[in-house]
Amino acid sequence: MSDEPTKPTPDGFAAWRWPIVFVLIAALGLVAFVTLIRTPERLIESAGRGAAGVAEALDDAAANFRQGNITETFVASLPTLETGRGGLLELAKVTATETFRSEDELTYDFKWFEVDAGTTTTEIRVPVTYRYHLRMRDAWQLYVTNAVCVVHAPAIRPSQPPAIHTDRMEKSSDEGWARFNAEEQMVQLEKTITPTIRNYAGDDRHLGVVRENCRKTVSEFIEDWLLREGHWGDDRLRFVKVYFPGEADPPRTVVEEGAEQGGSN
Repeated sequence: MSDEPTKPTPDGFAAWRWPIVFVLIAALGLVAFVTLIRTPERLIESAGRGAAGVAEALDDAAANFRQGNITETFVASLPTLETGRGGLLELAKVTATETFRSEDELTYDFKWFEVDAGTTTTEIRVPVTYRYHLRMRDAWQLYVTNAVCVVHAPAIRPSQPPAIHTDRMEKSSDEGWARFNAEEQMVQLEKTITPTIRNYAGDDRHLGVVRENCRKTVSEFIEDWLLREGHWGDDRLRFVKVYFPGEADPPRTVVEEGAEQGGSN
């Protein structure tokens, strides 16, 4: 008979300890597996909500741009859009040949009769280039109706003085039979050219010639700005209508009031 002691048989909780551990490990593994499976779905769902939120925010921003603050947004962006000429937007230029003419008639009045000494006529023909601009910091008004951005732009202003092309100046004179003042008259006529063309630059006739070109330039300027702001395209704004002071536009539904700033040019 062996003298080795007999090992006691485990009973109660000790008997089930390892099976319980295995069951718990298996349960934890199952939970981890289910969580891993559902994570992509949750990520996709979350991303979908995020994309929808961004799209909604963009729609709200676009609506706000169109309905409430287009003038303010445009005016606020002007410092970064100003040209190198101190905030002037050049609109158009046109070269025209201007004619300046002077006539001086002299009659000698004697007691019983008159003697016509003749007429001295001097004429100058010279090309002149007129340039037109607007001041960026003058008052603007913009509003949107349907797919049209309506713009009330500042006034067209002539750039002074106009450029006189003296290298292409043509002079002519004709003296009467008893007249010797053509040279003097020519000098006086030349002195009138600069002040005369300064007045020409701002008159209705010259402004009328360049008005449509100025309108086109402003329209292109606004289109470029709308494109930079992300509000130009088939599903957004597609047309620009430009009006200058004194021109009437159709009744509007949404009005944006622009802040007026100014100084003299």
